[in-house]
Amino acid sequence: MIHSFLRQVRRFPWVTNVTLYGCLFAGGDFVHQWFSRKEEMDWRHTRNVAVVAFSFHGNFNFFWMRFLERSFPGNAKGMVLRKLFLDQTTAAPLATTVFYTGVSFLEGKEDILEDWREKFLNTYKTGLMFWPFMQCVNFALVPLYVRTTFTGCCAFIWATFLCFSRQSGDGTAGAALAWMFAPKDHLTELTDEKAGSKDDQVVSKEEVITPEDGKAESKPTQH
Repeated sequence: MIHSFLRQVRRFPWVTNVTLYGCLFAGGDFVHQWFSRKEEMDWRHTRNVAVVAFSFHGNFNFFWMRFLERSFPGNAKGMVLRKLFLDQTTAAPLATTVFYTGVSFLEGKEDILEDWREKFLNTYKTGLMFWPFMQCVNFALVPLYVRTTFTGCCAFIWATFLCFSRQSGDGTAGAALAWMFAPKDHLTELTDEKAGSKDDQVVSKEEVITPEDGKAESKPTQH
């Protein structure tokens, strides 16, 4: 079965790599929602994540891997380090930016940069604790024609973290670990914290009108 799969990847590298990447990335959102609120799935959010993953992340990663290999061919130590440095200083911040702004755009938010401003830096720092190790293995050991698929497998975990960070986290690994090991009855509170804070802001802006004497006026009874 594995050999058959590899033959298909060799024969149709773009289709297979991009499709697998997009499915795995969208699967990360499904896992996040499944752990957060099992009784209610926001399929629109999963759809938006999938659209961003298929339209940008999968395609970008496919051609980016080939660009890096043409620029720094081989898996020698120096070449791997060059590819790794360029990947983490160029592709990583770009991919994170497109995720936050792309999903916000598809949701119709007025300020599509809001999540990016609040969480980009923390997310990028957290990514530096995960992606360099994954991509080092990718560049050193994985054949070029399946590197996007390998990245997609890693992105499955990363997408789970990204979706958590966007909906209820702050982009830090500490918040994600707290969410993972939180009691089940506390997961919904973490997920809805962002929405709750926005509701409080709306309520605080509303003016409550009461009678001056603080008592409700009663209408005379007609006989």
